[in-house]
Amino acid sequence: MPVRDQSRGGAPRKYGDRLVLDAIFFVLRSGCQWRMIPRDLLPWDAAYRWYRAWIADGTWDRVHDALRDQVRIRQGRDPAPSAGVLDAQSILTGEGGQDRGYDAGKRTRGRKRHLVTDTLGLLLVVMVTSASVQDRHGGKAILDRLAARFPSIALIWADAGYANQIDEGLVTWARTAISVVLQIVRRNDDVKGFQVLPRRWVVERTLAWITSYRRCARDYERLPAHHEAMVLWAMITIMTRRLARPRLRL
Repeated sequence: MPVRDQSRGGAPRKYGDRLVLDAIFFVLRSGCQWRMIPRDLLPWDAAYRWYRAWIADGTWDRVHDALRDQVRIRQGRDPAPSAGVLDAQSILTGEGGQDRGYDAGKRTRGRKRHLVTDTLGLLLVVMVTSASVQDRHGGKAILDRLAARFPSIALIWADAGYANQIDEGLVTWARTAISVVLQIVRRNDDVKGFQVLPRRWVVERTLAWITSYRRCARDYERLPAHHEAMVLWAMITIMTRRLARPRLRL
């Protein structure tokens, strides 16, 4: 967490980081409104003010990336991933807010969150758009963001929603513009019912992890950037628990 520079002056903080983080964790896990934060924690406006401040200065991104590197090192992986999995999920939204639309395919009115994870299911990049944004258009935007942050990525797996026999423009663009191989994992039409698809199950599991937090089960935020922060917070809690888990020695 950022350390305050005392030489710049200002009154001392009334509430410490631990208290603020507990309040944000409470909202994330319970899905309640900010004004319903228990009074034995701190006033809701103080928690929300620090929540917005840490979004603006990039604290959430730095904390999340540092934890992801630690988890990858603990699993014997290089901190810089070389492959990832891409997917999108349309979710309902609360009242009002920016960038709300209708996904005709999923029959959902709200927003769509686009995710790229590594092969362990850890989040690399998240982007929240209107639900009306097609997967191919959203995929191009998030892959461009991914290439800027992770130049080591060379291979991405995705489902057939990002390319089909008629339109493979995203595959061509990824190969020529950002030097990434976009491999489409297609479903076998001969198999009926549920089937586990190679690599695609990784990002589907991550979406299930995120949805288990009630604040992320539905998009209650008015700004897309705030929902992106809530997704980061969900992954932060998952990774901290994984790091705090004692290692078993046989």
